[in-house]
Amino acid sequence: MKRLDLFPITTKIENHKLNIANCSLEELANNFQTPLYVYDKATLDLAVDSYQQALASYYPQAGSVTYAGKAYLCLAIAKWTQSHDLMLDCTGEGEIHTAVNANVKRENILVHGVNKSIADLKSALQYAGTIVVDNLSELEKISTLQPINSDIWLRLLPGVSVTTHHSHTETGHHESKFGMTYDEILEAAKFCKENKLPLKGLHFHQGSNFRDPEPLIPAIELALDIVKEIGFEGDWHFCPGGGWGVAYHEDELPHPSIEYYVKGICEAVVEGCEKRKLALPHLHLEPGRSLVARAGVAIYRVGAIKKRENKTWVLIDGGMADNPRYALYGARYSSLAVTTTSQERSEVISVAGPYCESGDVIFEDLWMSNIQAGDLIAVPVSGAYHLSMSSNYNGARKPAVLMLENGEAHLIQRRENLDDLLRRDVI
Repeated sequence: MKRLDLFPITTKIENHKLNIANCSLEELANNFQTPLYVYDKATLDLAVDSYQQALASYYPQAGSVTYAGKAYLCLAIAKWTQSHDLMLDCTGEGEIHTAVNANVKRENILVHGVNKSIADLKSALQYAGTIVVDNLSELEKISTLQPINSDIWLRLLPGVSVTTHHSHTETGHHESKFGMTYDEILEAAKFCKENKLPLKGLHFHQGSNFRDPEPLIPAIELALDIVKEIGFEGDWHFCPGGGWGVAYHEDELPHPSIEYYVKGICEAVVEGCEKRKLALPHLHLEPGRSLVARAGVAIYRVGAIKKRENKTWVLIDGGMADNPRYALYGARYSSLAVTTTSQERSEVISVAGPYCESGDVIFEDLWMSNIQAGDLIAVPVSGAYHLSMSSNYNGARKPAVLMLENGEAHLIQRRENLDDLLRRDVI
């Protein structure tokens, strides 16, 4: 079944029921309630291994892979990153706090952010091995804080975008809020030299969830020209961003090739450095959602069904509070029934949540098996940018999260309760 290829690698249909990592999704939903998010550890591990093996095959110098905390971060995920010696990209002191409490090594904490506060910068200087500086004002703030024991990379705005699923996920074009222009980078490098700041690398990012690495090439060329002009002393670091895509819908299958993406970057960096007589840098890759999205599955229970002329609405117990991507980007999703005598697609349905917004939709006009009130549905490719962007809208409580491995389900985040909604209130 082609749709099954969207799910984690351990997914099977046995006795008309969906199983992941030898765990029954029906039993998990009954035991932990819904909405429920599950992550398949085998799929997480495979994605990391694919990146690290490709990097080792195509890049002759040292390289590393960075996990994007913004995709989804909790203590268990932060600890998992260290089992693979990944760098962990943290945005601000909140994510740094999670990393520190998960015992992530200082040298593996990398801090991003467009408008870092003084509190963010103090936390980064205390706990992080690397700070990626977004603008000149940030550099000036850093220069007033001592001691400065973190490496500094500068973030370039390359002026070249990649094709993504929505304009809101394009970050490299000329009008983007991210990074510095060519001239601003040179000014920042001069500032670092004059103020004896430890400038060690260059970074850029062009967009998230793209499938064609070709637009990376001119951006890499521009970045290496800047590196040549700056003249890094000793070992240096280079990160040509990331955000490699995944398939969210069966129309988008197969999932984009990780090896193809890594090979293209490595060859461009090696050739570019040889042409400019630059020493090869320590190359960093930021795979983004392609490390974690496919590993996650959201499970919902159907509460009611409404037929409206040519539209059949299946109403579930979750939606934009745990997955705002449809409302934000018009993202497409697919689904399978968790328990059914047949996965034959007999009707077209649209799935929406319980919240007071017309945009509270998970997907529209998808062929599914016959769905009834009380049934469970599973939405694949739910591992990235769902829970990290979730909210308490309409008093929603954030769902429980499980890590699945070899027939066992480990609770890594409990479901929020009613009292959690009042913890910040002061009377």
